[in-house]
Amino acid sequence: MNSMNSMHDDHCDLICLDLPRAEALREQRLSREEARLAATAAHALADPTRLLLAALLREGGELCVCDLAWLTGRAINLVSHHLKTLRAGGLVSPRRDGKLVLYTLTPRGRALVEALLETTQRPTPEEVLL
Repeated sequence: MNSMNSMHDDHCDLICLDLPRAEALREQRLSREEARLAATAAHALADPTRLLLAALLREGGELCVCDLAWLTGRAINLVSHHLKTLRAGGLVSPRRDGKLVLYTLTPRGRALVEALLETTQRPTPEEVLL
């Protein structure tokens, strides 16, 4: 097999640069802090249990840890651990009400969960025909 027809390397054999395009993209790229924040949010939703918790908060609004544990069939301490990760990602916010700790999605969390879950929705029959 000719080596020119197969790609075994992940880099170009010829170094070239479309300088005007590259400079424009460089000016618009994410800052390191923006990339870190986005990666933290993506990591927070990368676990199936955390995604399930976020989806429940999307549908249920404000829920306490006990409700979330019952709804997911997971232990309260495990749910609390996952909520801490979602909180670190800026996706949920807690509110104490007496002895209860209630969680809700932040606007950012809601937008990310909705965007992610939209990709997993089955198309309607009308969408299939398009």
